[in-house]
Amino acid sequence: MRIIGIDPGTGILGFGVIDVKKGRVALVTAGVITTPPHTPLPDRLEEIYDGLSGIIAETKPTVMAIEKLYFARNVTTAISVSHARGVAMLTGRQARLQIEEYTPLQIKQSLTGYGKADKKQVQEMVRIHLGLKEVPKPDDCADALATAIMCAFMLRGQDK
Repeated sequence: MRIIGIDPGTGILGFGVIDVKKGRVALVTAGVITTPPHTPLPDRLEEIYDGLSGIIAETKPTVMAIEKLYFARNVTTAISVSHARGVAMLTGRQARLQIEEYTPLQIKQSLTGYGKADKKQVQEMVRIHLGLKEVPKPDDCADALATAIMCAFMLRGQDK
């Protein structure tokens, strides 16, 4: 099974693709899609769509794991992230991917055993699970990989 994890954002959208086989996870690729600040939102969303479409076409995942939006103090940021999240989910559905959604609390709990773990703890567990020498950078990329790993845990038994 191949999973693409998504950490949604309008300025920076993190992605991470992993392979899951016999309960083990392996990194395929990871990175970010960035859009220029002060660019009109429709243009930014189109860049996200085009970039993510290309990544999906190239890596051919079967599942998309995406972080659920949690309550944010900054409403403007929450709305912007919601737009990017919607575009990512639509891109996944158009590619016929199974979509799985997880809250930040679920992801932290699954990877570290503690739902209020900090970013560094989650990133270190991503590094360990994927057998990497260093924590993936930037943070958005590591968060996307954490989401994909969480999905692998939840879909155990389907990794033929």
